[in-house]
Amino acid sequence: QVQLVESGGGLVQPGGSLRLSCAASGNIYSIYSMGWYRQTPGNQRELVADITSGGVTSYADSVQGRFTISRDNAKNTVYLQMNTLKPEDTAVYFCNTHGVVTRTMEHTYDIWGQGTQVTVSS
Repeated sequence: QVQLVESGGGLVQPGGSLRLSCAASGNIYSIYSMGWYRQTPGNQRELVADITSGGVTSYADSVQGRFTISRDNAKNTVYLQMNTLKPEDTAVYFCNTHGVVTRTMEHTYDIWGQGTQVTVSS
């Protein structure tokens, strides 16, 4: 099965930066889109940013101008550069792949990572 491995989370002070990485592994032929979602206690998971295989990006209004999503298709890896972090950015960040096709022609609509904690606090 396809597996997502996330890294880069941690504790930073307001105004600081973090870079999240998510690598998809397995019998992968193609991935249509990859992205990042976040969730805080008592709230629904929300989209932070995503990017298609062609490089088309989308951002939540709350992070636009501060966060940048990028992708390495050859490595099946997506990155999220987070700058000017605010306490409101504190959440568990989840990697997501959408529209995965394996080499055996199996199709999976959504695959989620385990989540990585990002804490912004002074």
